[in-house]
Amino acid sequence: MNLSLRSLFFTFVYTVSFAAFAEPGENTYKQVCAACHGAGVLNAPKFGDKAKWAPLIAEGQVTLTAHAYVGVRAMPPKGGNPNLTVEGFSDAVAYMVNKAGGNWKSPDAKTLVAINKEIESRKAGLNQKQ
Repeated sequence: MNLSLRSLFFTFVYTVSFAAFAEPGENTYKQVCAACHGAGVLNAPKFGDKAKWAPLIAEGQVTLTAHAYVGVRAMPPKGGNPNLTVEGFSDAVAYMVNKAGGNWKSPDAKTLVAINKEIESRKAGLNQKQ
């Protein structure tokens, strides 16, 4: 194996190994959410800011996740990534909440059903306002 292929191989192995040890939602947070939540863009609650996240955490996992997934205030739907699944998005929200003092789990099937139901309800409500 020549030097450049060896370097590429070890970079790949390191990246895959690192991703394997990431918490659920951590990679999505870093790839999508950190752009705004890392710096507090347009008043987004900053990552780890317990005071800013507390009222959002109080909304509950289903409501907060669904409303953010659809888009809320200055936040675009799915954090601006149209390819995010509800599951992937939910894990990223739980990851951010947990780093701000919450104790949410990766949503199970029952919670995902509730989140999807709230997403549809939120979309219907937004459509009625237009």
